[in-house]
Amino acid sequence: MKYMLLIYSDETAWSESEREHCYAESIQLTQELQAKGQYLGASPLHPVSTATSVRVRDGKRMITDGPFAETREQLGGYFLIDAKDLDEAIAIAGRIPGDRVGTVEIRPVLELSALPSD
Repeated sequence: MKYMLLIYSDETAWSESEREHCYAESIQLTQELQAKGQYLGASPLHPVSTATSVRVRDGKRMITDGPFAETREQLGGYFLIDAKDLDEAIAIAGRIPGDRVGTVEIRPVLELSALPSD
């Protein structure tokens, strides 16, 4: 089953050197997952200040800078994995460096057969 691991934290929680160490740890984890056939994708995101939100209401598109909601934690990155079950996904999420200063949300991916495949 595919799982999306969404990494949320206060983007000011890391110093630049801590962030670089986090990236190095995350790259190592992706390589280990790749070797096991579980890696489907991963990437950190640029700061929330670079975000653009789009909403359509009554047929009118509204574009705003930044995220839609004000929160203490921002979406900072993701892993897309293949795990046999939720327990295995939880074990992998527990290895993501971002969970030391934030939260990793685990969501099963709903697969639609009509979507293009790789």
